[in-house]
Amino acid sequence: MDLYEHQARELFADHGIVVPRAEVTGSPKQAREIARRLGGRVVVKAQVRTGGRGKAGGVKLAADPADAELTARQILGMDIKGHTVHTVMLARPVDIESEFYVSYVLDRAAGRFLAIASAEGGMEIEEVAATRPEAVARVPVDPAEGVTPAVAARIADAAGLPARTVDVLVRLWDVLVHEDALLVEVNPLVSTRDGQIMALDGKVTLDDNARFRHARRGDEADAGHDPREAAAAAKGLHYVKLDGEVGVIGNGAGLVMSTLDVVAGCGARPANFLDIGGGASAQVMADGLSVVLSDPAVKSVLVNVFGGITACDAVADGIVRALGTVRLTKPLVVRLDGNNAERGRALLDERAHPLVEQVTTMDGAASRAAHLATTP
Repeated sequence: MDLYEHQARELFADHGIVVPRAEVTGSPKQAREIARRLGGRVVVKAQVRTGGRGKAGGVKLAADPADAELTARQILGMDIKGHTVHTVMLARPVDIESEFYVSYVLDRAAGRFLAIASAEGGMEIEEVAATRPEAVARVPVDPAEGVTPAVAARIADAAGLPARTVDVLVRLWDVLVHEDALLVEVNPLVSTRDGQIMALDGKVTLDDNARFRHARRGDEADAGHDPREAAAAAKGLHYVKLDGEVGVIGNGAGLVMSTLDVVAGCGARPANFLDIGGGASAQVMADGLSVVLSDPAVKSVLVNVFGGITACDAVADGIVRALGTVRLTKPLVVRLDGNNAERGRALLDERAHPLVEQVTTMDGAASRAAHLATTP
């Protein structure tokens, strides 16, 4: 369960981490009043659960209350990577001296948590890691020990953070443990000119298995939930919206994850994760295709199925049925292999839709879908 930035900041404040004063609204007129209460000059930030808000124009500085109303009006209703902005957060500006990056994330493969920190905050950590990997420290955290002041001091030293960040590192770990989080991220964590350490932004993902302990926050998060995720959940589908342009459908979480990696390796970005399961019916396939095609960011769709419990002819029948109810405007690349693959391919050949093509290998299908999505 991903929280909005303002929810993450509330958690930080609950655990003693300093955050600038801020309020949230969905009304431009209320934005004017909030700006007046906060002192006039404010930062207006779109509240959507995705990155890249600043580059998309979803984070702007307003000089006064009237400008705050105008800016809120411009940002509300924006589409940022497929997420519609329903609310904005107005925050008091901070006089920044330096910016840092800090996060704790679950490392499932190693069975532990990983602290990731850098003295170069305020920009995408992936960019820093790619161009200057030595600037990003990765420190394993034993869940049994946690982040004690001594461990926090090691993290700060490894990343080149000032000693006064140690207390915040300990408190962020408290957020992760006590709030059942899988990810806690602050970018930027800043040092102000008067010596304070403050969290200017926040990203928190709570464990869905602990949702019953966080009912209020879950309800608030779902209130602005991506409509495609909500529609998929209502149909019993395992769908997660991502930030790319290639829609991905597969049967089995492992196969879908592998498909996402192959698509990325072909120079495109997956637009979603959608697992139709190991025993999916033709109706499930039709429902899944409808959800993926409803995403305006999708430029092509890749269906990658290895027939086992789910026979390939059932998948093909689902595609054919979906084409009868959904107007296909994006190219659809299908790879069928395994149980009843030949019969499934024949069904698609019989339908002969001009935007549907078949490729026999996963690598080939991913390459074709990536090409179709990224070629003007």
